[in-house]
Amino acid sequence: MDFLAGEILLFDKPAGWTSFDVVNKVRGAIRVKKVGHAGTLDPLATGLLILCTGKATKQIESIQGQEKEYEVVFKLGATTASYDAECPEENLCDASHIREEGVAAALPPFTGEISQIPPIYSAVKVNGKRAYEAARKGETLELKARTVHIYTFELLPRPGHLPPEEPFFAARIRCSKGTYIRTLVHDLGQALGVGAYMTALVRTRIGAYSLADAWQIPAFTQAFGKKALP
Repeated sequence: MDFLAGEILLFDKPAGWTSFDVVNKVRGAIRVKKVGHAGTLDPLATGLLILCTGKATKQIESIQGQEKEYEVVFKLGATTASYDAECPEENLCDASHIREEGVAAALPPFTGEISQIPPIYSAVKVNGKRAYEAARKGETLELKARTVHIYTFELLPRPGHLPPEEPFFAARIRCSKGTYIRTLVHDLGQALGVGAYMTALVRTRIGAYSLADAWQIPAFTQAFGKKALP
């Protein structure tokens, strides 16, 4: 590979890593300063993260604009301030009466062109400040709604490792750039009247780029770290 001339690299981002953690790890391994990611993933999320090196960084914007696909697991009967598992549960209620067919029946209004407000725990900037920075300080920011497109929102078989007595569900979502899956889950929970929050998220595709073709970070650094450019 010619990292200076430009490469598009696919990685499976581990849970707990920020997107910039991956950039820094790869930059250190290949010893090329010009490395950027084409669409961030939250630290708790896993899956496809695309990095561009050298002259290929010119393609970042076009890659970011492509359709995304995710697989999400969510829990009914509670909400969190961050809309995911980063914050503790609140607003607990009994959601045991809601079955798979009830969730499926609530999905159609969340497809097509919809409006959503980003989570307060997000990287959206308001007056030059990241929303999550204000949220962690207890400050209140007014986030504006944005229009996104949800191409498909369909339930998947429930993952077998989840507690059978808990109201967990899984879904696959194809959507446009700028969609917050956490917000989609939160809004679905509100529509069902019991609340919901995201417990796991995997990005499986960006345009024609697939998670199935992605590097594991240790394997990449082992393969190319010793072959770094001067």
